[in-house]
Amino acid sequence: MIRARTRSPEDTKNLAAGLAELAQPGDLLLLVGDLGAGKTTFTQGFAAALGVSEPVTSPTFTLAREYRGRLLLHHLDVFRLDQISEVLDLGLPELLDGDGVILIEWGNAIRQALPNDCLEVALTFVDNQDEAPDERVVTLTAAGSRWQARINSIRRAATRWAEDSTC
Repeated sequence: MIRARTRSPEDTKNLAAGLAELAQPGDLLLLVGDLGAGKTTFTQGFAAALGVSEPVTSPTFTLAREYRGRLLLHHLDVFRLDQISEVLDLGLPELLDGDGVILIEWGNAIRQALPNDCLEVALTFVDNQDEAPDERVVTLTAAGSRWQARINSIRRAATRWAEDSTC
């Protein structure tokens, strides 16, 4: 687990951009956090680093968006899903077998339907929200051999924002 602290939306985007440099076809990232914690902001930074030039917006109502860059980016938001079986309607099994990268907002809600190999990105508000409304603690948890093999690269990408890290 790697803990980082971002102090602005731009910081969150820059952290995401560093992680996007490590992205490989078939990667899965689960974005976890309360409403307004920065999941879409993280995705915007990730997408920009992949060379996506179009605006990246939350797919809350469309459930899924696709963007073309260095890698195909599938951006899903499962907040509105009522049942785990609805994941199949999104074509998630096909996306997981594809050659793109998948970022799923509220991914923890469907964790049991996903492969074990993923990078969980948990964004949380800091305790002194009144004094630092844009600060976030970002916890990166590498699960599975695919992400564990890149843990040192993940740590280097997050160094600028690192609070502490353990593995």
